[in-house]
Amino acid sequence: MRRILVGVSGASGMPLAGTVLRELAGRGDVEVHCILSAAARTVIAAECDETPEELLACAHHVHDPEDLAAGPASGSWWHDRRCSGMLVVPCSMGTVGALASGATRTLLHRAADVALKESFPLVLVVRESPLSEIHLRNLLRLRKAGAVVMPFSPGFYLRPKTLEDMLRQTCARILDQFGLEHDVRGWDASPRTVTV
Repeated sequence: MRRILVGVSGASGMPLAGTVLRELAGRGDVEVHCILSAAARTVIAAECDETPEELLACAHHVHDPEDLAAGPASGSWWHDRRCSGMLVVPCSMGTVGALASGATRTLLHRAADVALKESFPLVLVVRESPLSEIHLRNLLRLRKAGAVVMPFSPGFYLRPKTLEDMLRQTCARILDQFGLEHDVRGWDASPRTVTV
């Protein structure tokens, strides 16, 4: 059983968080832990037809974002639980800034900080455009510290026809980071006939 901690911060991109949580919950080989920030609740209301509680129902374990004494705040929890890593989807620039500076004030921030210090995979699905120099420096600092920085950037080589197609493709790329199998095909480099 793989254990993955999913942090949902207050950036735009809640449909992707829902897609990832539903995909992980539907697998028999993953135990999902989730931390939903207070800001994420507001964004869910703006972007989704589901409630925060419906999103959280996809998790096996939900952790209070203000409880800094919760398990994921401790390195021993990560090792005892044999976690496969942490994913923050979507990841706000506020979260990026907190992690890059080490100024963690919530459980989501602290858990991601622990993942880095204990050398567990940390995947940050960032959502912002355009990026300022401050954002870029913070992202580079986190990449150098071991985090995977993965912008929500679907590829059009799979010819997506719907938003759901783009969400599934990005979800599959996230699953790749944790070595989880999926049925979304990747890049096919075989020649194509193009009519001009």
